[in-house]
Amino acid sequence: MRFRFHFMARRRLFMGISAFLLLVTIVSLATRGLNFGIDFRGGVTMQILTPQPETEAAIRGVLQAQGQGTAQIQELNNNPRSWQFQTLPIPDSAATAIFDAMQAKFGSATALESQNTVEPIIGNELRVRAVLAIVIATVLMTAYLAMRFQIGDMGGRSGLNFALGAVIALLHDITLTVGLFSVFHIQVNSPFVAAVLTVYGYSMNDTIIVFDRIRERLRAHPRESLQDLIDVSLNQVLNRTITTVSTVILALVAVIVLGGGGDMRSLAVALLVGVSFGTYSSIFIASPVFLWLSSRGGSGRRVAQPARAARA
Repeated sequence: MRFRFHFMARRRLFMGISAFLLLVTIVSLATRGLNFGIDFRGGVTMQILTPQPETEAAIRGVLQAQGQGTAQIQELNNNPRSWQFQTLPIPDSAATAIFDAMQAKFGSATALESQNTVEPIIGNELRVRAVLAIVIATVLMTAYLAMRFQIGDMGGRSGLNFALGAVIALLHDITLTVGLFSVFHIQVNSPFVAAVLTVYGYSMNDTIIVFDRIRERLRAHPRESLQDLIDVSLNQVLNRTITTVSTVILALVAVIVLGGGGDMRSLAVALLVGVSFGTYSSIFIASPVFLWLSSRGGSGRRVAQPARAARA
């Protein structure tokens, strides 16, 4: 087969783009941090009972007018008169102003059934456990790939080269996904943690599919230039990769456009960004890192400088 795209010939360009995006991410995280929401910062929970049935849009309109447009709103027990909403930490005077605005909007019979302060204990615990899960999974995945992807003439180091390429691509995807939320100041709540863990799994799976094809070709064509071999392998999995990521992106775009706002949209945005970077990194980060490590590792393969057509 003749491959259509010389990916490795352009690897420095895409590595440079990724380096720039990572730099922007690091600067944003250092200067702005993340816009943590109620789950991580705590807040105030208020429950009201309106004289007449109301809609979530009506409740949110009042909250937006009081500067609490990001509040979480919930209809209680499918009762269109009973609503609960949770805001970020606010003083008692601001909570009183919100309730007064509710009475002005929905009538003086609007009742405040409860008001409580919520501590961010669950969110903080979730954050610690998510980081711990990623660290443990990364260590175990590195060990697995290092053993599973060893190839004869490249020696035991080949498995480690594959493992390091996959892990670097994985950290690239997670960092840029988190960075986008920092750059655009999108609120981060519990669903974001679920999205990051999902991106972790998707990115690793996509990279392993690419690496598995490279490994198969390394065994079948031991004399082929490593750079050309990687290009052929990437082209062979390109159709599958594009089809898979396209269906996922279409579903996520539908959720973003039609699925409403709040946490659902933030979750879909995080997944959309992470899945896109996961597909990109499998080709333009993981594979070039493997090529670079294998070239430096004395694998005995000639790495062609000009990419040329190769036959499967």
